[in-house]
Amino acid sequence: MLSKKTKYGVKALAYIAKQPGKKPVQTAEIASSQNISLKYLESIMVVLKNSGFVGSKKGKGGGYYLLKDPSEVKMTQVIRVLEGPIAMLPCVSLNFYEKCQDCPDEKSCSVHALMIQVRDSTLQVLGKNTLADLAIGEN
Repeated sequence: MLSKKTKYGVKALAYIAKQPGKKPVQTAEIASSQNISLKYLESIMVVLKNSGFVGSKKGKGGGYYLLKDPSEVKMTQVIRVLEGPIAMLPCVSLNFYEKCQDCPDEKSCSVHALMIQVRDSTLQVLGKNTLADLAIGEN
């Protein structure tokens, strides 16, 4: 299950991506339009800025703007920054692998085999969707 942090971060990025002319969008506008707590959204936007997804402009006409074209921002990138590993278990993670302490043999573990399938399916869906895809459906 996605955390609220990830859900709100994705919604905020999609909202920014939909704005005409790539103009900066104030956090208060995003929070209001997406029903997100302003204070919580501000902390999420800092993470997105520090991760290179958005830039910010201070002062009049300021706010957040995308640093890349929405078609270049894959959902796998966003999810990994906000949520962490995409895999449900560390023993099947491609980027955050850890051996499970309770599993003597991954090759014979039925849970391991199932979670590899789940990971691969999830990566396929997230990998083929970009921020541009999400912005099309954004209201």
